[in-house]
Amino acid sequence: MYPVAELSVESLTLEFFSQCQGEWKSQRRYYTLTEENEPEEVVSFLKVKFLEKGNPELIKLAKSHDLEDKMMIGGSQVTWSSNYVAKTRKPSRGSTVFGILGDVLYRDRGFATPKPIQANLRFANPETMCLKTEYHGNVFEEELKLIGENYRTRQTIISRSGEQIMIGQYLEKRIG
Repeated sequence: MYPVAELSVESLTLEFFSQCQGEWKSQRRYYTLTEENEPEEVVSFLKVKFLEKGNPELIKLAKSHDLEDKMMIGGSQVTWSSNYVAKTRKPSRGSTVFGILGDVLYRDRGFATPKPIQANLRFANPETMCLKTEYHGNVFEEELKLIGENYRTRQTIISRSGEQIMIGQYLEKRIG
């Protein structure tokens, strides 16, 4: 293992995406901080696919961000199926494409928008990816941590107008 400072954000991201390839079961809890609500629980099944440079999905993603260089160096596609434990919402399905160029992670859609977005990207260590995304007055700070080969944890803190309004915590187990 190399010290993080010796590796580029791009190479760390590609390695991280490669290690995440496969199928995962994600158990999530969302805590609303602005109201006294019970945590919302969600179970999702994720499929993560590593995308090589030149993949048509990455070219399409680059075009959606009006990038001059249409060839992102690599990325990932995540498809999901989610069910809310308390049945407060309908099940959801979808997919997201991620691409890396420099220290920016490009996405074909955001958490709360179907429009293309980008996140600032850094690594605390080779197993911990940290993202910061801002749009529509919201800030999403996310940390994804690989724990061995079969587990990941994620935490997302959502803020609006400088106030934290929600925390999402996730435990994900590789199932395939």
